[in-house]
Amino acid sequence: MTNTTDKKTGISRRSLLKTGAAAVGFAAGSGVITGFPTIWAQNPITLRQFGTGVSNLNAIADKCKADLGITLEMTATDSDAAAQRAVTQPDSYDIADIEYWIAKKVYPSGVMQPMDVKKLKYYDKIVPLFITGKLTPDSAIAQGTAPHTVGFVEAQDAKTFAKEPTQWMTMVPTIYNADTLGIRPDLVGRDITTWADIMDPAFKGKAAILNIPSIGIMDAAMIMEAMGNIKYADKGNMTKEEIDQTIDFLIKAKQDGQFRAFWKSFDESVNLMASGEVVIQSMWSPAVAAVRSKGIACKYQPLKEGYRSWGGGLGLAAHLEGAQLDAAYEYINWYLSGWVGAYLNRQGYYSAAMDTAKQFMSEDEWGYWVDGKAAKGDIMAPDGKVMEKAGAVRDGGSFVERMGKVACWNSVMDEDRYMVKRWNEFIAA
Repeated sequence: MTNTTDKKTGISRRSLLKTGAAAVGFAAGSGVITGFPTIWAQNPITLRQFGTGVSNLNAIADKCKADLGITLEMTATDSDAAAQRAVTQPDSYDIADIEYWIAKKVYPSGVMQPMDVKKLKYYDKIVPLFITGKLTPDSAIAQGTAPHTVGFVEAQDAKTFAKEPTQWMTMVPTIYNADTLGIRPDLVGRDITTWADIMDPAFKGKAAILNIPSIGIMDAAMIMEAMGNIKYADKGNMTKEEIDQTIDFLIKAKQDGQFRAFWKSFDESVNLMASGEVVIQSMWSPAVAAVRSKGIACKYQPLKEGYRSWGGGLGLAAHLEGAQLDAAYEYINWYLSGWVGAYLNRQGYYSAAMDTAKQFMSEDEWGYWVDGKAAKGDIMAPDGKVMEKAGAVRDGGSFVERMGKVACWNSVMDEDRYMVKRWNEFIAA
């Protein structure tokens, strides 16, 4: 999942900008030229993108090159490294492929520029969750850093987030999911119905949670509330007292031997589950699929308290201008045009523009992944391997059932530094 793609084009960005690409950018931006793939083929453009491994996928770079003629140089990092790089090395990337909780940390520092929604071809196809915070008119707005709260700014040069949708979008949403606990149904020996089940003494030494502070603390909060230990005013923005209560609880559980491991990467979570060392843990949907693809029973368990959710998007570096800025918009419009969305849906994530993704999926694929229907035939992974057999139903059901039951989003708290300090004490305990 953490492949990095570095394709050299034999032409540097600086020399390109000097050799008339700026003129191409002007012509493209003025609408004189329409055949974008041809332009970028004749005037090669490279966009450097970095972000987490979930969406920095070589297949996307290859398809972008084939469809647009734009070379994507992708670098995959973990979430914490992505947040740090975005702020401290703003000249090292053109496109930031980051999560919304990271954007809350990064955007106010001025290293990114907002996008003009008038230039976004599929803006009206974006799922309303990212515009208003509600999937359906009846949905409750979840706690934490909900994407719509950091999705817009008031003006092109603004550094603070707008309360309502505006013309200026901080990032274009691309990928998101509703996360829960992964279990080995063959090894847990009973029904799992609540986040509190991870603390059952029966699973002592066989449970795991993820070690990314901003995300792990949310899992811990879901567990604490489910156990009746605490009722947070906002799980995504705890007070120091709430942080202390949560971390002290985790330290005691760790010292009692409840946890087998604290994982940081997708692959670690897969290996823990596939080996049977762990039978219940924080997990990501495609990691569950990866375990299943090995022929091992693994389930993404819906829980009565709902899901912890996350979402990511593409943001533009502040330094982009001229031809490169035009190419970046072209790439983002292509990203939402359907092929990538279908590719992400097939991995168990969700596309931000579901209508366009649907056009690139078979009726059976859409039925399985999005509508929660039983698969009529075998369901294939993006790499062509069989992921699910005919008759399978997706864990948690349909898109609306899953994303409609989000309890909280991954977030950045006001007391973030204190929380991270206390989390590190827990990991070191």
